[in-house]
Amino acid sequence: MPTSKDRTLSGALHGLSALFANIGGYILLGLAVLVTVETLGCKFFNFSLQGVDELGGYALAVSSALAFTTALIDRAHIRIELFHVMLPLPLQMALNWFAVTSIAAFGGLLAYVCYTIIGDSFSYNSTAPTPWATPLIYPQSLWYAGIAIFAVVSAAMALHATYLLVTGNGRALNKAYGPKQAAEEVKEELENLARR
Repeated sequence: MPTSKDRTLSGALHGLSALFANIGGYILLGLAVLVTVETLGCKFFNFSLQGVDELGGYALAVSSALAFTTALIDRAHIRIELFHVMLPLPLQMALNWFAVTSIAAFGGLLAYVCYTIIGDSFSYNSTAPTPWATPLIYPQSLWYAGIAIFAVVSAAMALHATYLLVTGNGRALNKAYGPKQAAEEVKEELENLARR
């Protein structure tokens, strides 16, 4: 049975997820406006903003990095669960623990590799090969911030899953880190519909 501390942590994580989803959405919405202005300007006024494609790459990188954390918290990563519910509880626990720790290991590796990329950009004063010649350290720092948050959140979730595994709290482990069941997804959709 979840404690008030678990519910508070879950609520904070889902608040963080919603914040990142909103930030990513606004980034992409702003990009859509710029692409529209660029397209209409070129078509009707022979005018270009110069660099919208560059901004599009940055927008995609930053919003994707934020989406990694959102998908992790909301358990939206794709998992094949055809036989998962038919497995015995200890095997479900082991698989769910392995899934979340694998994502954490990937997050750590991703953060390390991205850090080396930023280090190289800083060392060489790298700029984008575009008319703006943007110093890459700036957009890459925003991108890295999203990746680093993903790494930290995934590591914290892996530690929590390990604690649940070691203490034998299989039902809580499966509820927190297992794939969503159809009934759970329907309930979430109905709640979202009621909020709209």
